[in-house]
Amino acid sequence: MQDQALYHELALYTLAHPSPRFIHQHVVDACSAQQADEHTKWITLYFALVGLFLFVEKHYTGKQIQNEHIRLSNCPKEFIPFPLPLFRGHITIQDVLAQDPGAERDQAIDDWCDSVWQAYGAARYLIVEYVDNSY
Repeated sequence: MQDQALYHELALYTLAHPSPRFIHQHVVDACSAQQADEHTKWITLYFALVGLFLFVEKHYTGKQIQNEHIRLSNCPKEFIPFPLPLFRGHITIQDVLAQDPGAERDQAIDDWCDSVWQAYGAARYLIVEYVDNSY
């Protein structure tokens, strides 16, 4: 991740957050997908995109996504490589941290996740297939 200090600042906020949704998982997934490069392991990127898919499209909580990650970790893994998008979303971690803590920042995290997930739209079919074939 390019700016560890920003990530740590946001992680402190989300790990201390009282919501049972466990929004920290959404931050981990958005940041991992947005900052992925040629050195990122495919399992890291797939799991981040699975988390974003489940959150944005299926409305899973962070805790539910963690449980899904555990389930997927026990399944055979075949990660089909794909080109990383050049544009990774119009919202960044800086934009999220610029929002006041509370409802505004929480909404910014949701919007960030949506922005990053939309940027990976060309890989959506691979992620959905990966999730669907793991049952």
